[in-house]
Amino acid sequence: MITVSDKASVYIKELMVKENHAADTFVRVGVKGGGCSGLEYVLKFEESEKQEGDQIFEDKGVKIVVQMKSLLYLYGTELDYSDGLNGKGLFFNNPNATRTCSCGESFAV
Repeated sequence: MITVSDKASVYIKELMVKENHAADTFVRVGVKGGGCSGLEYVLKFEESEKQEGDQIFEDKGVKIVVQMKSLLYLYGTELDYSDGLNGKGLFFNNPNATRTCSCGESFAV
């Protein structure tokens, strides 16, 4: 399962309205090879049909879709939001990551 913090939920919903996304828009999260730690997070809005192998979660009114192969790396992850001095934006609190880079955009398991 992938969850969404209260702050991330508010931010995502505001961003969807601001960018004029349809009501059935979902957040696709995933993992791909790359980055300085070996794996990179993928995060984007999608309005297209879900794909074979997609797992669907909904938390705090946000629909999240993830491919099963990415879910193996992301299970238990919380999508959070920060507006602090160290950066502004969505980030992943991933309990499976054994190492992360300093920017927080890549990780290793």
